[in-house]
Amino acid sequence: MSEGKDRRLGMHCPITRRDFLNGVAVGAGGLVAADPMLAALLVDETAPEKAAGYYPPALTGMRGNHDGTFTYAHQLRDGKRWDSLGAAAKTGETYDLVVVGGGISGLAAAYFYRKSAGKSARILILDNHDDFGGHAKRNEFQAGGRMLLSYGGTQSIESPGKYSDVAKGLLAEVGIQTERFYKAYDRKLYSSLGTAAFFDKETFGADRMVTGMNSQAWPEFLAQAPLSEAVRHDIARVYTERVDYLPGLSQEEKLAKLGKISYADYLVKHCKLVPEALPFFQTFTHDLFCVGIEAVTARACYEGGDDYGSFTYAGFDGLGLPEGEKEEPYIFHFPDGNASVARLLVRALIPGAVPGQTMDDVVTARADYSKLDDANSGVRIRLNSTVVHVQHVKGAKAGKDVEIAYVRGGKLVTVQAGNCVLACYNGMIPYICPALPEKQKEALSYLVKAPLVYTHVALRNWTAFNKLGVHHIVAPAGYHTYTALDFPVSLGSYKFPSDPQEPVVLFMLRTPCRPGLAPRDQHRAGRMELLQTPFSTFERNIRDQLARMLGGAGFDAARDIEGITVNRWAHGYAYTPNPLFDPDWKEEEKPWVIGRKRFGSIAIANSDAGADAYTNVAIDQAHRAVAELAESRA
Repeated sequence: MSEGKDRRLGMHCPITRRDFLNGVAVGAGGLVAADPMLAALLVDETAPEKAAGYYPPALTGMRGNHDGTFTYAHQLRDGKRWDSLGAAAKTGETYDLVVVGGGISGLAAAYFYRKSAGKSARILILDNHDDFGGHAKRNEFQAGGRMLLSYGGTQSIESPGKYSDVAKGLLAEVGIQTERFYKAYDRKLYSSLGTAAFFDKETFGADRMVTGMNSQAWPEFLAQAPLSEAVRHDIARVYTERVDYLPGLSQEEKLAKLGKISYADYLVKHCKLVPEALPFFQTFTHDLFCVGIEAVTARACYEGGDDYGSFTYAGFDGLGLPEGEKEEPYIFHFPDGNASVARLLVRALIPGAVPGQTMDDVVTARADYSKLDDANSGVRIRLNSTVVHVQHVKGAKAGKDVEIAYVRGGKLVTVQAGNCVLACYNGMIPYICPALPEKQKEALSYLVKAPLVYTHVALRNWTAFNKLGVHHIVAPAGYHTYTALDFPVSLGSYKFPSDPQEPVVLFMLRTPCRPGLAPRDQHRAGRMELLQTPFSTFERNIRDQLARMLGGAGFDAARDIEGITVNRWAHGYAYTPNPLFDPDWKEEEKPWVIGRKRFGSIAIANSDAGADAYTNVAIDQAHRAVAELAESRA
């Protein structure tokens, strides 16, 4: 891209850009002294959280799995010994429980353990990131003289009515009243705004923003798209005709058939869609499955739909299948997503770290990171600490059964505990706990997480969206395939910017796929791409795409963008079985079931252990892991 175009896009503009290098933030402009967070990280690399300016939610630039979080983990993956830094220094610290992983599952494990063992229990939580919450991270922006909130990963408490009693109980105990979201979430704000589709010139021959998707008649909507007449006709046909494309089969047989073929094959082979029309549908499955329609079953598309309501899957209306049970609305959403769930858990474990008492005041509370790792607290959270080895201690006295080695500030140290819960990425466990049985390590290695990117862009206002009459945009072949105004939630003293003249946060989704490969191989390739892509490439693509989509409505990328946060999750969604590629395992054969088996005083949690990337699964797996430890001690 030319220097002139970069300037027009605003690549020179003074928004905050921060990347991380080996755990230390590096500002693209200005002096370290002018940035309290950078100064905090450089004051004391062994305890940066103690510095007054340490506040990760306000960091922008490259977040998620930021540089420094995977340095030592990747060294283990590549065959380097865990003690390659030299002999580990013994801290002398002993705990009743050490939890590896400070995401919702790890925090929940600490919560359940203390609830069972009593408040006198000593618990240490170790995490390799600079913030707690795992994927449930908080993104803060300053724009237009106010704070704007968004989520770095986990969006919502999805379908809380279906949560287990355990998960429901935990939410209630930390103060979450899910019925409050029926009022907090403004379902009328975007009611007059619809969906647009952006067709890019690289794929479709011309840049074209077409409004009215889902609201106009399909032939009328598609008439504006840069597609051939045959493709327009066929897309409209599969959306509008009520034809049974699986004649002669019972409802049960149809569902079974849909569960054995990809949505792409269903469209082409059964609905007789011309293959040239597939690019329009290709990325519909990216958000939920992190792969395209060639690698997702037609049944999963039929049953899953789209939480955002931005599109519908074509070809099912004439099958005569029974209507599924009515889903709860997709509204159970804090302004910072499930980061507030993590913050409420931290408040319950370490009250002084997150001021306040309610689900309302947690939204705007500023966490005090200096209190997370207090020697006088029964529960401690130690960030910027990558666990590299976990082993049972031979002949140890009771209460010192497990030794955990981790790297913090470039130094290898150990602590001991009576119990350990590995609530980290399960695919990493074979490397940090090599004494596990080979069958269990093989099973854990099967669980390849799906990579994805949640990008958030702070805008000066959202008048361009209002002028276009849209609140979300589907871009079938875009760098980011989905763009939307953030969820309109007001809670406590936080008010969502409901006036188009006000600053707002924009959500953009990217899933790096490699069509033609099996999903786990696509995930591996996508992960490599993400880790090799610098923030500048993301920023340039973000600015370019927004300029091309919104420029006709007065949007100026150089003028209107006030901040960018790229939440890069190289290890994103938990592995979920795919009928097109995985065996039909019996329960005891499922790799996540084999992988999560307790190993002595070491139990395994995380949503990976339930093979489903949802908050309730993370909580349930934490409860199971803690219960297993209690049973082993009984």
